[in-house]
Amino acid sequence: MSRPARPSRFWETLAVVVVKPLSWLLVKRDWRRGERIPRTGGVIIATNHLSWTDPVLLSHFLYNNGRWPVILAKAALFKVPVLGKAVTGLLAVPVDRGSAEAAKSLHISAQRLKDGGAILFYPEGTCTRDPDLWPMVGKTGAARLALESGAPVIPVAHWGAHELLPYGEKKLRLFPRKTFHVAVGPPVDLSKYAGLPIQADVLREATADITAAITQQLAELRGEKAPETPYDPTRR
Repeated sequence: MSRPARPSRFWETLAVVVVKPLSWLLVKRDWRRGERIPRTGGVIIATNHLSWTDPVLLSHFLYNNGRWPVILAKAALFKVPVLGKAVTGLLAVPVDRGSAEAAKSLHISAQRLKDGGAILFYPEGTCTRDPDLWPMVGKTGAARLALESGAPVIPVAHWGAHELLPYGEKKLRLFPRKTFHVAVGPPVDLSKYAGLPIQADVLREATADITAAITQQLAELRGEKAPETPYDPTRR
């Protein structure tokens, strides 16, 4: 049976056997409104980025809510022995940032969407540099993919992965056991951009809408008021 939006049963089973027990072991969970994630069809899961561990923890969340996460990963990982074969088998999309090849990741992601895949997309492109860990100004890739494909964008915020492994560190902080909080928002309303040329100003505005939707969910998780404007690392 064809599985265009999922890896082979071998790779999927291997990942589940490794990731789910590891996730259960590392963190407690506070998962909210997972029913808002469409169970079928191409969808873009737009989320914030706090730690190198959050792709694994989010993958567990998405899998338990009926979706196989198609992750965008650094192209260098695909060249690492064993690991490269694994990420290829798991249908990850290589991203070669800062090169002429970078646009290829969007083309591959668009095909995954056509196949009915769920793309796990970090609009920030990297872990946030905001001093208070709010989402930064996003890059326009997720907005372009959404406007060109028509796929829904589901904003997902998470909190807690940074306590397990702060960005830039290599040693897990296992004790006390951390809680991984996740909240899913309603689809981002991008209808006002329908029919408009997909150009820089449109992409920036759509990206701002996506970032705002993620930030709104994160504010709920944190029980705090979010900043009025997202942090822009280019204006430091």
